[in-house]
Amino acid sequence: MKDIQIKDDILYIGVDDRTIDLFESQYVVPNGISYNSYLIKDEKNVIMDTVDKRKSEEWLSNLEKALGNEKPYYLVVSHMEPDHAYNIETVARKYKDMKIVGNEKTFVMLQQFFNIPDLEERKVVVKEGDTLNIGKHTLQFFMAPMVHWPEVMVTYEQTEKIVFSADGFGKFGALDTEEEWLCEARRYYFNIVGKYGVQVQALLKKLATLDVKMICPLHGPILKENLGYYIDKYNTWSSYTPEDDGVLIAYASIHGNTANAARELADILENKGAKKVVLTDLTRDDMAEAIEDAFRYDKLILAASSYNMGVFPPMEQFLHHLAGKNYQNRKIGIIENGTWAPSAGKCMKDIINSMKGITICEPTVTIMSTLNNESREKLQQLAETILK
Repeated sequence: MKDIQIKDDILYIGVDDRTIDLFESQYVVPNGISYNSYLIKDEKNVIMDTVDKRKSEEWLSNLEKALGNEKPYYLVVSHMEPDHAYNIETVARKYKDMKIVGNEKTFVMLQQFFNIPDLEERKVVVKEGDTLNIGKHTLQFFMAPMVHWPEVMVTYEQTEKIVFSADGFGKFGALDTEEEWLCEARRYYFNIVGKYGVQVQALLKKLATLDVKMICPLHGPILKENLGYYIDKYNTWSSYTPEDDGVLIAYASIHGNTANAARELADILENKGAKKVVLTDLTRDDMAEAIEDAFRYDKLILAASSYNMGVFPPMEQFLHHLAGKNYQNRKIGIIENGTWAPSAGKCMKDIINSMKGITICEPTVTIMSTLNNESREKLQQLAETILK
Protein backbone atom coordinates (compact mmCIF):
# COMPACT_ATOMS: atom_id res chain seq x y z
CA MET A 1 0.00 0.00 0.00
CA LYS A 2 1.27 3.44 -0.92
CA ASP A 3 2.35 5.72 1.91
CA ILE A 4 0.13 8.65 0.98
CA GLN A 5 -0.32 11.03 3.89
CA ILE A 6 -3.80 12.42 4.41
CA LYS A 7 -4.39 12.57 8.17
CA ASP A 8 -3.43 10.27 11.05
CA ASP A 9 -6.93 8.81 11.16
CA ILE A 10 -7.82 9.19 7.45
CA LEU A 11 -5.89 6.66 5.42
CA TYR A 12 -5.38 6.11 1.70
CA ILE A 13 -6.20 2.51 0.75
CA GLY A 14 -6.46 2.92 -3.03
CA VAL A 15 -4.46 1.26 -5.79
CA ASP A 16 -2.66 2.09 -9.03
CA ASP A 17 -3.44 0.28 -12.27
CA ARG A 18 -0.44 0.28 -14.61
CA THR A 19 -1.67 -2.55 -16.85
CA ILE A 20 -4.85 -0.94 -18.19
CA ASP A 21 -4.70 0.02 -21.86
CA LEU A 22 -7.96 1.96 -22.30
CA PHE A 23 -9.83 3.66 -19.49
CA GLU A 24 -13.58 3.19 -19.96
CA SER A 25 -12.54 1.11 -22.99
CA GLN A 26 -11.88 4.28 -25.01
CA TYR A 27 -9.30 6.61 -23.44
CA VAL A 28 -5.59 5.93 -23.80
CA VAL A 29 -3.87 6.13 -20.41
CA PRO A 30 -0.12 5.79 -21.03
CA ASN A 31 0.64 6.32 -17.34
CA GLY A 32 -2.20 4.16 -16.04
CA ILE A 33 -4.91 5.24 -13.63
CA SER A 34 -5.45 5.28 -9.89
CA TYR A 35 -8.57 3.97 -8.17
CA ASN A 36 -8.71 5.96 -4.96
CA SER A 37 -10.35 4.69 -1.80
CA TYR A 38 -10.06 5.92 1.78
CA LEU A 39 -10.63 4.70 5.33
CA ILE A 40 -11.68 7.04 8.12
CA LYS A 41 -10.77 5.47 11.47
CA ASP A 42 -13.02 6.55 14.31
CA GLU A 43 -15.52 5.12 16.76
CA LYS A 44 -17.33 3.95 13.63
CA ASN A 45 -14.84 3.19 10.84
CA VAL A 46 -15.89 4.36 7.38
CA ILE A 47 -14.74 3.11 3.97
CA MET A 48 -14.99 5.80 1.31
CA ASP A 49 -15.69 3.84 -1.92
CA THR A 50 -14.18 0.64 -3.29
CA VAL A 51 -12.18 0.06 -6.49
CA ASP A 52 -12.29 -1.62 -9.90
CA LYS A 53 -12.35 -5.41 -10.23
CA ARG A 54 -8.92 -5.29 -11.83
CA LYS A 55 -7.42 -4.46 -8.43
CA SER A 56 -9.81 -6.16 -6.01
CA GLU A 57 -7.25 -8.37 -4.28
CA GLU A 58 -4.76 -5.56 -3.69
CA TRP A 59 -7.47 -3.25 -2.40
CA LEU A 60 -8.87 -5.82 0.03
CA SER A 61 -5.35 -6.37 1.35
CA ASN A 62 -4.93 -2.60 1.83
CA LEU A 63 -8.26 -2.41 3.64
CA GLU A 64 -7.44 -5.28 5.99
CA LYS A 65 -4.04 -3.81 6.87
CA ALA A 66 -5.56 -0.41 7.56
CA LEU A 67 -8.34 -1.84 9.72
CA GLY A 68 -6.05 -4.09 11.74
CA ASN A 69 -8.27 -5.97 14.17
CA GLU A 70 -11.20 -3.63 13.65
CA LYS A 71 -14.16 -3.73 11.28
CA PRO A 72 -15.86 -1.10 9.10
CA TYR A 73 -19.13 0.30 10.37
CA TYR A 74 -20.08 2.17 7.17
CA LEU A 75 -19.28 2.09 3.47
CA VAL A 76 -20.01 5.43 1.77
CA VAL A 77 -20.79 5.05 -1.93
CA SER A 78 -20.03 8.28 -3.80
CA HIS A 79 -20.47 6.89 -7.29
CA MET A 80 -21.84 3.62 -8.69
CA GLU A 81 -19.61 3.36 -11.77
CA PRO A 82 -17.88 -0.04 -11.64
CA ASP A 83 -14.34 1.35 -11.47
CA HIS A 84 -15.29 2.52 -7.97
CA ALA A 85 -18.21 0.29 -7.03
CA TYR A 86 -17.18 -3.18 -8.16
CA ASN A 87 -16.23 -4.42 -4.70
CA ILE A 88 -19.34 -3.23 -2.84
CA GLU A 89 -20.87 -6.69 -2.76
CA THR A 90 -17.54 -8.32 -1.91
CA VAL A 91 -16.93 -6.10 1.11
CA ALA A 92 -20.60 -6.25 2.15
CA ARG A 93 -20.48 -10.04 2.28
CA LYS A 94 -17.13 -9.98 4.09
CA TYR A 95 -18.36 -7.56 6.79
CA LYS A 96 -21.97 -8.62 7.29
CA ASP A 97 -22.82 -5.94 9.87
CA MET A 98 -21.46 -3.06 7.77
CA LYS A 99 -24.02 -0.44 6.75
CA ILE A 100 -24.03 1.13 3.29
CA VAL A 101 -24.50 4.89 2.89
CA GLY A 102 -25.87 6.39 -0.29
CA ASN A 103 -28.75 8.42 -1.70
CA GLU A 104 -31.97 7.10 -3.19
CA LYS A 105 -30.52 6.90 -6.69
CA THR A 106 -27.46 5.05 -5.35
CA PHE A 107 -29.59 2.18 -4.11
CA VAL A 108 -31.63 1.93 -7.31
CA MET A 109 -28.37 1.36 -9.22
CA LEU A 110 -26.81 -0.79 -6.52
CA GLN A 111 -29.59 -3.36 -6.86
CA GLN A 112 -29.06 -3.44 -10.62
CA PHE A 113 -25.41 -4.40 -10.15
CA PHE A 114 -25.41 -6.53 -7.00
CA ASN A 115 -27.34 -8.93 -4.80
CA ILE A 116 -26.48 -7.91 -1.24
CA PRO A 117 -28.07 -9.86 1.61
CA ASP A 118 -30.32 -7.87 3.99
CA LEU A 119 -29.78 -4.66 2.00
CA GLU A 120 -32.97 -3.03 3.28
CA GLU A 121 -31.77 -3.38 6.87
CA ARG A 122 -28.25 -2.26 6.05
CA LYS A 123 -28.79 0.79 3.87
CA VAL A 124 -28.55 4.35 5.16
CA VAL A 125 -30.23 6.77 2.76
CA VAL A 126 -28.95 10.36 2.89
CA LYS A 127 -30.10 13.49 1.13
CA GLU A 128 -28.74 16.99 0.51
CA GLY A 129 -27.01 18.44 3.57
CA ASP A 130 -27.52 15.42 5.83
CA THR A 131 -24.79 14.69 8.37
CA LEU A 132 -23.47 11.47 9.87
CA ASN A 133 -21.46 11.55 13.08
CA ILE A 134 -18.94 8.74 13.46
CA GLY A 135 -17.16 9.94 16.61
CA LYS A 136 -14.49 12.60 16.22
CA HIS A 137 -15.53 13.15 12.62
CA THR A 138 -18.80 14.28 11.09
CA LEU A 139 -19.60 13.63 7.45
CA GLN A 140 -21.90 15.91 5.46
CA PHE A 141 -23.34 14.90 2.11
CA PHE A 142 -23.97 17.05 -0.94
CA MET A 143 -25.67 15.74 -4.06
CA ALA A 144 -23.79 16.21 -7.34
CA PRO A 145 -26.13 14.71 -9.95
CA MET A 146 -24.64 14.26 -13.42
CA VAL A 147 -21.08 14.88 -12.28
CA HIS A 148 -21.08 12.60 -14.12
CA TRP A 149 -23.80 10.04 -13.22
CA PRO A 150 -27.17 10.94 -11.65
CA GLU A 151 -26.44 9.32 -8.27
CA VAL A 152 -23.10 11.04 -7.61
CA MET A 153 -22.61 12.74 -4.25
CA VAL A 154 -19.64 14.33 -2.52
CA THR A 155 -18.81 14.08 1.16
CA TYR A 156 -17.45 16.87 3.34
CA GLU A 157 -15.56 15.77 6.45
CA GLN A 158 -16.18 18.66 8.84
CA THR A 159 -13.36 18.09 11.34
CA GLU A 160 -10.42 18.06 8.92
CA LYS A 161 -12.33 20.04 6.27
CA ILE A 162 -11.77 17.47 3.51
CA VAL A 163 -13.96 17.09 0.43
CA PHE A 164 -14.24 13.58 -0.99
CA SER A 165 -15.09 14.77 -4.48
CA ALA A 166 -16.03 11.58 -6.36
CA ASP A 167 -14.89 11.92 -10.00
CA GLY A 168 -14.62 15.69 -9.63
CA PHE A 169 -11.02 16.99 -9.73
CA GLY A 170 -9.89 13.63 -11.07
CA LYS A 171 -6.96 12.98 -13.37
CA PHE A 172 -5.59 10.26 -15.64
CA GLY A 173 -2.33 8.69 -14.49
CA ALA A 174 -1.22 6.43 -11.65
CA LEU A 175 -0.17 8.14 -8.44
CA ASP A 176 3.45 7.08 -8.84
CA THR A 177 3.59 9.11 -12.09
CA GLU A 178 5.62 12.30 -11.90
CA GLU A 179 3.79 14.71 -14.16
CA GLU A 180 1.97 18.01 -13.92
CA TRP A 181 -1.66 17.82 -12.89
CA LEU A 182 -3.05 20.18 -15.52
CA CYS A 183 -2.78 18.39 -18.87
CA GLU A 184 -4.12 14.99 -17.85
CA ALA A 185 -6.69 16.55 -15.53
CA ARG A 186 -7.96 18.65 -18.43
CA ARG A 187 -8.08 15.67 -20.79
CA TYR A 188 -9.91 13.71 -18.08
CA TYR A 189 -12.39 16.52 -17.39
CA PHE A 190 -13.48 17.26 -20.93
CA ASN A 191 -13.77 13.63 -21.99
CA ILE A 192 -15.39 12.26 -18.82
CA VAL A 193 -17.31 15.17 -17.29
CA GLY A 194 -17.26 17.86 -19.99
CA LYS A 195 -20.89 17.49 -21.11
CA TYR A 196 -22.13 18.47 -17.66
CA GLY A 197 -20.76 21.96 -17.17
CA VAL A 198 -23.99 23.30 -15.67
CA GLN A 199 -23.98 20.55 -13.06
CA VAL A 200 -20.31 21.13 -12.24
CA GLN A 201 -21.05 24.82 -11.76
CA ALA A 202 -23.80 23.89 -9.30
CA LEU A 203 -21.36 21.73 -7.34
CA LEU A 204 -18.74 24.49 -7.29
CA LYS A 205 -21.31 26.84 -5.76
CA LYS A 206 -21.89 24.32 -2.97
CA LEU A 207 -18.16 23.92 -2.36
CA ALA A 208 -17.80 27.70 -2.18
CA THR A 209 -19.87 27.67 1.02
CA LEU A 210 -17.45 25.26 2.73
CA ASP A 211 -14.05 25.75 4.33
CA VAL A 212 -12.06 23.27 2.24
CA LYS A 213 -8.49 22.33 3.20
CA MET A 214 -8.07 19.24 1.03
CA ILE A 215 -9.73 17.52 -1.94
CA CYS A 216 -9.66 13.73 -2.21
CA PRO A 217 -10.88 12.60 -5.66
CA LEU A 218 -11.55 9.06 -6.86
CA HIS A 219 -8.81 9.32 -9.52
CA GLY A 220 -5.53 11.18 -9.38
CA PRO A 221 -3.57 12.89 -6.61
CA ILE A 222 -4.89 14.24 -3.34
CA LEU A 223 -4.96 18.05 -3.63
CA LYS A 224 -3.62 19.77 -0.52
CA GLU A 225 -2.14 23.11 -1.53
CA ASN A 226 -3.22 26.07 -3.68
CA LEU A 227 -6.77 24.70 -3.93
CA GLY A 228 -7.91 27.96 -5.51
CA TYR A 229 -5.90 27.07 -8.61
CA TYR A 230 -7.73 23.76 -9.12
CA ILE A 231 -11.14 25.23 -8.37
CA ASP A 232 -10.47 28.11 -10.78
CA LYS A 233 -9.60 25.64 -13.55
CA TYR A 234 -12.83 23.75 -12.92
CA ASN A 235 -14.77 27.01 -13.02
CA THR A 236 -13.19 27.91 -16.38
CA TRP A 237 -13.75 24.47 -17.86
CA SER A 238 -17.31 24.03 -16.64
CA SER A 239 -18.37 27.49 -17.86
CA TYR A 240 -17.07 26.61 -21.36
CA THR A 241 -14.77 29.59 -21.25
CA PRO A 242 -11.63 29.28 -23.43
CA GLU A 243 -8.60 28.73 -21.27
CA ASP A 244 -5.94 30.03 -23.66
CA ASP A 245 -5.63 32.32 -26.67
CA GLY A 246 -4.69 29.95 -29.47
CA VAL A 247 -5.74 28.11 -32.62
CA LEU A 248 -6.23 24.37 -32.90
CA ILE A 249 -6.08 23.15 -36.49
CA ALA A 250 -7.74 19.73 -36.61
CA TYR A 251 -7.42 18.00 -39.96
CA ALA A 252 -8.65 14.77 -41.49
CA SER A 253 -6.75 14.04 -44.69
CA ILE A 254 -6.96 11.00 -46.96
CA HIS A 255 -3.95 11.36 -49.28
CA GLY A 256 -2.10 14.25 -47.67
CA ASN A 257 -3.32 17.27 -49.61
CA THR A 258 -5.66 18.49 -46.88
CA ALA A 259 -2.86 17.95 -44.37
CA ASN A 260 -0.60 20.14 -46.52
CA ALA A 261 -3.21 22.90 -46.44
CA ALA A 262 -3.49 22.63 -42.66
CA ARG A 263 0.26 22.94 -42.25
CA GLU A 264 0.41 25.88 -44.65
CA LEU A 265 -2.33 27.64 -42.70
CA ALA A 266 -0.40 27.04 -39.47
CA ASP A 267 2.59 28.85 -40.97
CA ILE A 268 0.37 31.73 -42.12
CA LEU A 269 -1.18 32.09 -38.65
CA GLU A 270 2.21 32.10 -36.95
CA ASN A 271 3.52 34.69 -39.39
CA LYS A 272 0.48 36.85 -38.63
CA GLY A 273 1.26 36.74 -34.90
CA ALA A 274 -0.97 33.99 -33.53
CA LYS A 275 0.06 33.36 -29.93
CA LYS A 276 -0.27 29.58 -30.18
CA VAL A 277 -0.99 27.23 -33.09
CA VAL A 278 -1.53 23.51 -32.52
CA LEU A 279 -1.95 20.90 -35.27
CA THR A 280 -3.70 17.57 -34.71
CA ASP A 281 -4.12 14.76 -37.21
CA LEU A 282 -7.55 13.28 -36.50
CA THR A 283 -6.67 10.08 -38.35
CA ARG A 284 -3.66 9.28 -36.14
CA ASP A 285 -3.51 11.39 -32.99
CA ASP A 286 -5.32 10.72 -29.73
CA MET A 287 -8.94 11.80 -30.17
CA ALA A 288 -9.29 12.56 -26.46
CA GLU A 289 -6.35 14.96 -26.62
CA ALA A 290 -7.83 16.64 -29.70
CA ILE A 291 -11.05 17.20 -27.77
CA GLU A 292 -9.08 18.55 -24.82
CA ASP A 293 -7.28 21.06 -27.06
CA ALA A 294 -10.50 22.11 -28.78
CA PHE A 295 -11.88 23.17 -25.40
CA ARG A 296 -8.59 24.67 -24.27
CA TYR A 297 -8.19 27.21 -27.09
CA ASP A 298 -10.57 29.93 -28.24
CA LYS A 299 -10.24 29.26 -31.97
CA LEU A 300 -10.63 26.09 -34.05
CA ILE A 301 -9.89 25.40 -37.71
CA LEU A 302 -11.45 22.30 -39.24
CA ALA A 303 -9.84 20.92 -42.40
CA ALA A 304 -11.33 17.80 -43.97
CA SER A 305 -11.59 15.85 -47.16
CA SER A 306 -14.96 15.11 -48.73
CA TYR A 307 -15.95 11.45 -48.58
CA ASN A 308 -18.97 9.57 -49.95
CA MET A 309 -20.90 12.80 -50.47
CA GLY A 310 -20.17 13.72 -46.87
CA VAL A 311 -17.10 14.35 -44.77
CA PHE A 312 -14.16 12.06 -44.01
CA PRO A 313 -15.27 9.94 -40.97
CA PRO A 314 -12.48 10.96 -38.54
CA MET A 315 -13.68 14.57 -38.78
CA GLU A 316 -17.31 13.56 -38.44
CA GLN A 317 -16.44 11.55 -35.33
CA PHE A 318 -14.50 14.47 -33.85
CA LEU A 319 -17.36 16.91 -34.38
CA HIS A 320 -19.95 14.54 -32.92
CA HIS A 321 -17.72 14.13 -29.86
CA LEU A 322 -17.52 17.92 -29.48
CA ALA A 323 -21.27 18.34 -29.89
CA GLY A 324 -21.92 15.57 -27.38
CA LYS A 325 -19.72 17.34 -24.84
CA ASN A 326 -21.49 20.71 -25.27
CA TYR A 327 -18.72 22.44 -27.20
CA GLN A 328 -19.58 26.16 -27.39
CA ASN A 329 -18.43 29.78 -27.33
CA ARG A 330 -15.67 29.45 -29.92
CA LYS A 331 -14.63 30.80 -33.33
CA ILE A 332 -14.41 28.16 -36.07
CA GLY A 333 -12.91 28.27 -39.55
CA ILE A 334 -13.56 25.64 -42.22
CA ILE A 335 -11.42 24.15 -44.98
CA GLU A 336 -12.92 21.54 -47.28
CA ASN A 337 -11.29 19.51 -50.01
CA GLY A 338 -12.83 17.58 -52.89
CA THR A 339 -11.75 16.57 -56.35
CA TRP A 340 -15.13 16.80 -58.10
CA ALA A 341 -17.92 17.71 -55.64
CA PRO A 342 -16.66 19.14 -52.33
CA SER A 343 -19.18 18.22 -49.61
CA ALA A 344 -17.14 18.33 -46.41
CA GLY A 345 -17.86 21.97 -45.61
CA LYS A 346 -21.65 21.60 -45.62
CA CYS A 347 -21.50 18.44 -43.53
CA MET A 348 -19.24 20.08 -40.96
CA LYS A 349 -21.51 23.13 -40.76
CA ASP A 350 -24.58 20.93 -40.27
CA ILE A 351 -23.01 19.50 -37.10
CA ILE A 352 -21.59 22.83 -35.93
CA ASN A 353 -25.01 24.46 -36.22
CA SER A 354 -26.20 22.31 -33.30
CA MET A 355 -23.63 23.99 -31.01
CA LYS A 356 -24.17 27.15 -28.95
CA GLY A 357 -22.27 30.39 -29.30
CA ILE A 358 -20.23 29.39 -32.33
CA THR A 359 -19.00 32.02 -34.81
CA ILE A 360 -18.12 30.56 -38.21
CA CYS A 361 -15.38 32.69 -39.76
CA GLU A 362 -15.47 33.37 -43.46
CA PRO A 363 -14.41 32.54 -45.99
CA THR A 364 -14.90 28.80 -46.09
CA VAL A 365 -11.84 27.62 -48.01
CA THR A 366 -12.60 25.15 -50.79
CA ILE A 367 -9.68 23.20 -52.23
CA MET A 368 -10.12 21.28 -55.46
CA SER A 369 -7.63 18.44 -54.90
CA THR A 370 -4.56 20.59 -54.17
CA LEU A 371 -3.84 24.16 -53.15
CA ASN A 372 -3.55 26.76 -55.90
CA ASN A 373 -3.16 30.54 -55.92
CA GLU A 374 -6.87 31.13 -55.35
CA SER A 375 -7.22 28.77 -52.38
CA ARG A 376 -3.96 30.06 -50.91
CA GLU A 377 -5.41 33.57 -50.98
CA LYS A 378 -8.50 32.24 -49.21
CA LEU A 379 -6.26 30.74 -46.49
CA GLN A 380 -4.73 34.20 -45.98
CA GLN A 381 -8.20 35.74 -45.67
CA LEU A 382 -9.37 33.05 -43.22
CA ALA A 383 -6.27 33.58 -41.08
CA GLU A 384 -6.95 37.31 -40.90
CA THR A 385 -10.62 36.80 -40.02
CA ILE A 386 -10.08 34.28 -37.26
CA LEU A 387 -7.31 36.34 -35.63
CA LYS A 388 -9.37 39.55 -35.51
